Amino acid sequence: MLQYADDVRTTTRPIPTQTTRTIPVAVHALDPLSRAGVVSFLRQCPEVSLVDDNHQGRTGVTLLVADTFDETALASLSRLVRAERTRVVLVLDRIQEPELLNVVSLGVTAILWRREVTRERLRQAVLTADRGHGDLPPDLLGKLIGCMGRQRGGDGQPHESGSTDFGMLPREVDVLRLVADGMDTGEIAGKLLYSERTIKNIIHTVTTRFHLRNRAHAVAYALREGYI
Repeated sequence: MLQYADDVRTTTRPIPTQTTRTIPVAVHALDPLSRAGVVSFLRQCPEVSLVDDNHQGRTGVTLLVADTFDETALASLSRLVRAERTRVVLVLDRIQEPELLNVVSLGVTAILWRREVTRERLRQAVLTADRGHGDLPPDLLGKLIGCMGRQRGGDGQPHESGSTDFGMLPREVDVLRLVADGMDTGEIAGKLLYSERTIKNIIHTVTTRFHLRNRAHAVAYALREGYI
């Protein structure tokens, strides 16, 4: 028995410890208080590795915290998704249906209401986004399904140019009308009192949402659908 026990001890190999992959997460917020709160929650999550938002690279997850989805949030979101190719979790107070379509068209599928944020909800949203899955509040999911259904069930009639339905927004129509007039980005920005970056984001959002190839295609689409 003693010899057997010795044999067991000499032949047994230690089981290697499995290394758990951590998800690099960068936090973008318009105010330092919001950023500090989110960072505090995420530091308690062993699956998360916080990184500087200027050195994230092209992998991982970014948390974008904002009160509402406005022009500033749109510019930040477009840059994160298209330039840095990171998955995004949005944390918002509110969002309108047309802007919700813009968000979804950019590939964002994880959104949290600020009033419902806890450490566990943030953790789950990050894990879900990292896997490329969706995480929307039930009321927002219902709103998205409803407006997508209205888009697909349209009557095919031309839209009024000032319409605020779930097709083109009035500001998008204004931009495309000026593109059709031959203006460049700088001229359109001066005419509408937007920044050139905002004009580029608007055109990019339109071409992405309606699966258009370029500005000329966007103008042709707007003309055909009766927007301009």
